[in-house]
Amino acid sequence: MAPWIAALSATLLMQSVASFMTQSLPVVAPLITASAGLAPERVGNLSSLTALGTVLFLLLGGPYLARLGPVRTLQAGAALSATALLAAGFGTVAALGFAALLLGIGYGPSPPAGSRILAATAPKEHRTLIFSVKQAGAPLGGALAGLVSAPIAASAGWPAALMVAVVTALVSAALIQPLRTALDAERDPARPIGLRDVLSPHTVSAPVTSLRIDPLLPRLTALSVAFSLVQGCLFSLTVTWLVETRGYSLIEAGGIFAVMQAAGVVARIFLGWIADRTGNATRNLAIQALVASATVVALALLPTDTPRILLTMLCGLAGFVGASWNGISLAEVARVSPPDRVSDVTAGSTLFIFLGYVAGPSLFSVLVTLSGGWVLPMLVVGIQLAVVALAVGFSLRRREPV
Repeated sequence: MAPWIAALSATLLMQSVASFMTQSLPVVAPLITASAGLAPERVGNLSSLTALGTVLFLLLGGPYLARLGPVRTLQAGAALSATALLAAGFGTVAALGFAALLLGIGYGPSPPAGSRILAATAPKEHRTLIFSVKQAGAPLGGALAGLVSAPIAASAGWPAALMVAVVTALVSAALIQPLRTALDAERDPARPIGLRDVLSPHTVSAPVTSLRIDPLLPRLTALSVAFSLVQGCLFSLTVTWLVETRGYSLIEAGGIFAVMQAAGVVARIFLGWIADRTGNATRNLAIQALVASATVVALALLPTDTPRILLTMLCGLAGFVGASWNGISLAEVARVSPPDRVSDVTAGSTLFIFLGYVAGPSLFSVLVTLSGGWVLPMLVVGIQLAVVALAVGFSLRRREPV
């Protein structure tokens, strides 16, 4: 087996599992928030806490990644996520907040560790496609959450659904152990990981300052953040939106959620292949953003009596164009980064992206409360993506093609 195939298999598996873990919480949100005495839209706050946990890892986790190596760091992330869902099983508000934050920390290794592995092994002529296949694990894991966690939660209770996710994470971490020797070969066993080293100004600033390496990085990061606001809201609130405003059952809403996620899987692979063929990935993303914006606006304005098949198709389109940008973005980041700075630059870009995941769902929840409905928040989320896409598109026309 070619080294890049083994590397892609391992990163795809762990990306899928990481997403399955984090998406299982919002999928069972209508049940778990009711159990804790929370308003349904408060799932947005839990999703924001999860994103905040990822931000903390991206900001402070560089020394651990260097010391442990990418495979061991991915295994540690899976173990943390499993611990988080066990904590969520207590069902209290405090337990859910802690679980959401720890889930995010457990997800944190996926972008920089995966990029480090693939940047070292992926053939350059297929780099964007390979990164996109790996990132297809994110909506794939989300689709599994909709197809597996929702039915289990409805029939056996939400704690049982979370336990299935826990077992999945631990088994997957064990499966990639045979690859550790080869893929963690360049780790630095002498890298200090004491609290002073982790919290040092250099460690904290390295991911952010690395974005100065290439002028494309700030533009690409801004567009990715705008996408993250859309994706964060879609993934964390769609099930609740369908249950609360459309009257669907949890299983019906979970099925539509799975369609949205599955569409993202197909799109990440297809659009990654297109980006390799055109050689202008950032421009492709700007065009994709405009389509995604229009789709979210259409969902917001859709009449409540819209046939289920049409609603499902539109949600699928939202997943196709609104949740398939990640792999293309990461591949572009890796392309313009020096080989020894891929982890830092990926962490820096992803850090800002996850700040979008932090802000998006919480702001959305606040707007739902203030406006008394879901239409205005969805319009705001969709339109901001179009504004950023147009700004990035015009800036690209004023510089040499990338």
